[in-house]
Amino acid sequence: MSTRVLVQQLQSLPDGPVSVSGWVETVRDQKKVQFVILRDETGAVQLVNPATRPIDPATASGAGEEQDAAALALTETISGLSTGTFLTVTGELKHDERVKLGGVEVKVGGLEIAAAALAETPIAADSGLDKRMDWRFLDLRQRRNNLIFRVSTTLEHAMRTWWIERDFIEIHSPKLMASASESSAELFEVPYFEDKTAYLAQSPQFFKQMAQSAGFGKIFEIGDVYRADPSFTSRHATEFTSVDAEISWIDSYDDVARMQEELLAFAIGAVADKHGAEIEELFGVTVVAPTVPFPRIPLAEAHEIVTARGYDIPRTDGDLDPEGERQISAHVKEAFGHDFVFITDYPHEIRAFYHMRDAETGLTKSYDLLYNGVEITTGAQREHRVDILIEQAAQKGLDPEHLEFYFDFFRYGVPPHGGFGMGLARVLMLMLGESSIREVTFLFRGPTRLAP
Repeated sequence: MSTRVLVQQLQSLPDGPVSVSGWVETVRDQKKVQFVILRDETGAVQLVNPATRPIDPATASGAGEEQDAAALALTETISGLSTGTFLTVTGELKHDERVKLGGVEVKVGGLEIAAAALAETPIAADSGLDKRMDWRFLDLRQRRNNLIFRVSTTLEHAMRTWWIERDFIEIHSPKLMASASESSAELFEVPYFEDKTAYLAQSPQFFKQMAQSAGFGKIFEIGDVYRADPSFTSRHATEFTSVDAEISWIDSYDDVARMQEELLAFAIGAVADKHGAEIEELFGVTVVAPTVPFPRIPLAEAHEIVTARGYDIPRTDGDLDPEGERQISAHVKEAFGHDFVFITDYPHEIRAFYHMRDAETGLTKSYDLLYNGVEITTGAQREHRVDILIEQAAQKGLDPEHLEFYFDFFRYGVPPHGGFGMGLARVLMLMLGESSIREVTFLFRGPTRLAP
């Protein structure tokens, strides 16, 4: 059996025997020659086969004319190939600068079909998003969509590299919980345990903080979380990947913000270095590592700026609405040339009970991070004094009995700490200029989508 060569390796190989495997993207079956575009996970290559057609006895010049049965069979096989068929081709690699697809082609010597595809493809280039999601495995065969997940891999690897080089510990918190860590209205119930109701984790928040009590110091986690939020926006999902970090011995939420901006600058820079040219080609977006520090604007000042730009925020709770986020981000882009901005100092009424509050202003020591006009993160210094924490939970209407296990983390000592949670899909969506997180999620889950 010939050793498989990836398409991206062909340009570096000399002319000669080669074996490539992938799926059929297109077939051009001409009278005298056949062309097949074969794609694998790394790229596409042109296959070429001189067509051997059946001889018409009425036009044969003599009994001496014979045909190569194997060549005829190969021609017929190629003629019958359907888009999406997975196969292996052995043949001769030839470098030819006239070939637009990478300057190489493979002359077919033999072909083995691993799995034939149905002739009628259920989606097309102009299919709508919902239709493409129905056939996601076919949609993902596109080079553009393949790149999204290579970018995601590079982004996650770079973040892990940044954290590990700074002695962070990676944790994997449980996804089954006995109580809510955020709003109880967003919980998915799991009717499994005999004596109590369990819930799918909507955040690793409690366990990130437990790690601080355990003396871990600096931790991170990249894992799935679940929100029973009946939202149909382009940036919400019922299951998504959350990027979380928590650090001990901080003086301010600004310590968390500095950690996050340096992390993002490093990770986005890694994406730009490895995939920048291809992202520019396929998405028309230029990815550049952001400069640090990111701009910081208190929420009250952000309201003034947005109002001055002619937009009145309709929300009554004091938070920015999506248009307000876009307006303040546009201001930051104009004033500072920056794609990121920290909005700081949120009222405690619209923040979680575990956010530390300023003793003088009553505002929380927290921030939201906006990227290209959309919120991607909430970060904060946490309240580590157990008596105040219990009081703040009660003010939010939470039942202290359901949080006793959490309060125990603080009764036995915990250092001042803080952290953030960030949606991975939102970062990818905004980095690549996509209109929905569904485009950058491997298999999206929302209120109306549970398959495939």
